[in-house]
Amino acid sequence: MKRQRLRKFLVLVSFLLFPITIYYLSPVLPLQGALEGVLAGSLMLFGLLFLVSLVVGRAFCGWVCPSAGLHDATVLGQCKPVTRGHWVKYLIWFPWLVLLAGLAIRSGGFHRADPLYQTVEGISIAEPGSYIIYYFFLTLMVGLALTAGRRSFCHHLCWIAPFMILGRRLRNLGGWPALQLTAEEDRCNSCGRCGRECPMSLDVMGMVKAGGMNKDECILCGQCADTCPKQAVRLEWGTNRRVAKERPLAGQGVPSGKPRT
Repeated sequence: MKRQRLRKFLVLVSFLLFPITIYYLSPVLPLQGALEGVLAGSLMLFGLLFLVSLVVGRAFCGWVCPSAGLHDATVLGQCKPVTRGHWVKYLIWFPWLVLLAGLAIRSGGFHRADPLYQTVEGISIAEPGSYIIYYFFLTLMVGLALTAGRRSFCHHLCWIAPFMILGRRLRNLGGWPALQLTAEEDRCNSCGRCGRECPMSLDVMGMVKAGGMNKDECILCGQCADTCPKQAVRLEWGTNRRVAKERPLAGQGVPSGKPRT
C-alpha cells in the first residue's frame, strides 16, 4: 500500500497546485490561441499527454491529474459506481477538434508557440476575478461526483481523456513494452475486492476472468493490484501477453510422439 500512499500524496499536491495549472488543462485556450495563430501551452500539453500515453496509457489520470485529488475526497460522500455513458465525452472531443482545426485554418495556421499563453508569468489564477473559472470547475466536478457517481467528470466530460485513450489503443495495436495491468486467473479467489476498490468503477474481476486487462477507462492507478489479497493482478512494465491454454483434442489419448493411424 506504500504505492497508493505515494499516489494519493501526488494527486493531493497536484490538486493544491490547481490554481496555478488550471489554464494548462483548459479546452478554451487552445481555441482562443488557434484563432490568433498561437499554439497555446494547454494544446502543447494535450499533445504531450498523447505521446506519453503510448507507453503509460492514462496513468496521468491516476497519478498526476488535479481532479484525481478532488475525487479522492468526494468519494467519501458518494461511492456510487459509474458504469455507463463513457461515450458522452466524445461528443465534446470530436466537435472540439473540428472547431480547433477550423480556427487554425482560418488564422493561417500556428505562427508561434506560447507555453505560458494567457497566464501571468506561468500562473493561471493570478487575479481575484479568475477564481470564478476555478470555482466553476470545482463545482462541476464535485457536483457530478456527488450526483452521477464517483469520477463522473472523468467518465463523461473530460476532454483530455480521449487523447490518452487513443494513444493507449495505438499501443495495444503495436504491442510495444508499456505500463500495463496483468493478471493470473488461477490466483483469483473471486472476492471482488479489486472491483470495489477501483476508482473508475471497472469490473476488474470480470477483466481477470476474461483475460483482458486493457480497458479505455483504466487509469493504471494500481489500486486493484495493491488491494488484491492473492496478487492475482499486477501493475508492471511489459508487452501484451496472450497465454493460450492447451486443451486436449477430442479423442486424444495416444501418447505424445506416437502418430495416429
